[in-house]
Order: sequence, then C-alpha cells, then structure tokens
Amino acid sequence: MITELNVEHLTQLMALEQQAQSGTAKSQMLEALGSQDTCVLGGWQGDVLVGYAIVARLPFEAELQAIGVLPEQRRNGTGLALLDAVLTTAQGWSSERLLLEVRVGNLSAIRLYQRSGFSEDGRRKGYYPPLPTLAAAGREDALLMSQVLS
Repeated sequence: MITELNVEHLTQLMALEQQAQSGTAKSQMLEALGSQDTCVLGGWQGDVLVGYAIVARLPFEAELQAIGVLPEQRRNGTGLALLDAVLTTAQGWSSERLLLEVRVGNLSAIRLYQRSGFSEDGRRKGYYPPLPTLAAAGREDALLMSQVLS
C-alpha cells in the first residue's frame, strides 16, 4: 500500500534510508515533509515502511528527488508502485513533465525508469560523490531522465 507520509514518520523514514542508501539526509527529509510543494510517499508492507519516494512540484514540472527501497524488498514491485504514485501525484499537480536524475551505475533503477516510459535527456559529468563502498572509483555521472505527462 502507498500512502502520503508526514513528519510523524521521520524515524521510520530515516531507518529505511539507512538501509536503502539513496543519499537523502535527515535535513532533506524534514524539509520535504514540511513543504507544501513536496510530497513524500511511503510504501508499506503491513505496518513496515519498505520504500519511499520524494516528489517536488516545480513551475510546470515535477521532480523525483529521491526513491529508496529496503534491499530485501527490491525487485518485488515496491519501486514500481512508488513510481506510479509519483506519476499520479505529478499529474494531479498538472505538471507537464516528471524529471529525475540517477547514478549511471544504478542499472536496476535505470531499467525501472525506462520500463515506466522515461527517456534519457543528458548527463551531468562527475555529479555524484563516490559511494562509500566504491570510494576508489571516484565521482559518478548523473543520467538525466524525464517523462512527458498527459
């Protein structure tokens, strides 16, 4: 089940983020939960928060700012359900496009976005800092993607 989250869910969100490691800081979570132009969606399995997504309303467009799913819940439809809810939210705002950026090395996320109708718009060279597990690899490019909404 997907629901909209609020500040009361912050502890659960941060526990999930610690495992999902999508790169969202506590300050960013708090800001997103408190903003009228941002929606934080949560994917639940029973009473356990297993995934989240943050979508921001921009002039004319919306931006998927973060999406994270517990590692053991990946590839079971949670990410797709969250992405569908993000698209529905952006359409409800009458956004013309949904924008996102993703590490070029995150192939499973890129495949999810492509299957959901996103196309590549460009790259930002060296945008992401190295992941702690791949620190020797250096900075990573961001793949810019979008989907036109109707």
